[in-house]
Amino acid sequence: MINLEKLQSHQTVFGFFAQMLTYPEKLDFHPSVLAESLDSKHPAYPSVRTFWDLMHEYSMEQIEEMYVQTFDFQKKTTLYMTFHKFEDSRDRGQMLAKLKETYQLYGLDIAGSELSDYLPLMCEFVYAANWQGHEKQAAESLDLMLAVMEDGTYHLLKALEKSGSPYAHLIRGLRETFKACIQQETEAHEHD
Repeated sequence: MINLEKLQSHQTVFGFFAQMLTYPEKLDFHPSVLAESLDSKHPAYPSVRTFWDLMHEYSMEQIEEMYVQTFDFQKKTTLYMTFHKFEDSRDRGQMLAKLKETYQLYGLDIAGSELSDYLPLMCEFVYAANWQGHEKQAAESLDLMLAVMEDGTYHLLKALEKSGSPYAHLIRGLRETFKACIQQETEAHEHD
C-alpha cells in the first residue's frame, strides 16, 4: 500500500525520472538538473549518481543513439509498462483503460495516440498530481499505478542489466524510490 506522505515527499524526483526517460536533450544533462532533483540522502541517489556519471562519458549524439537503440527497437526494454506482461492482449487494453481513468480523475487528458502505460508519462503524472483532499481515492488509484510501474520496471531492469545499459542504474533508482513510498505492513498496523 502506498504511503501518500512519503510519495509526496518524493514527488520532485519523479519529474527527474520522467525527464531522463524521454528522448534526451542536451539540457537534460546540465549539472543543475540532478542537483535540483535529489540530494545525496535520497534512497535512489547512489544508483542515479552512477547513471549520471556514466552518461556524462558519452557525447550527446551517442546518448541519443543509445536511447533509440535501447527503448525504441527492443521489445524487452520497452517503456510501456504493461507490454511485457500482457503484450497486445485484451487484458492489456483493460489495464490501459484503468490507467487512463486515473489520469482523467486528476484532470489529465492524454493524447489519443499516447498509451497510458508509458513510463515517462506515468512518472510525470506522479510528479504533477495533486491528491490533497482526495487521499482515499488517490491511495487506490496510485496503488494501481505504482503496482503497474513496479511490475513493468522489474522486467525492464533485468533486460537493461543483461545488456549492460547505463539506464539500468536509472531504473534501479526509480524502483528504490517506489520502495521508499510503500507503507510497510508493521507501519500500517500501528495506525489501526
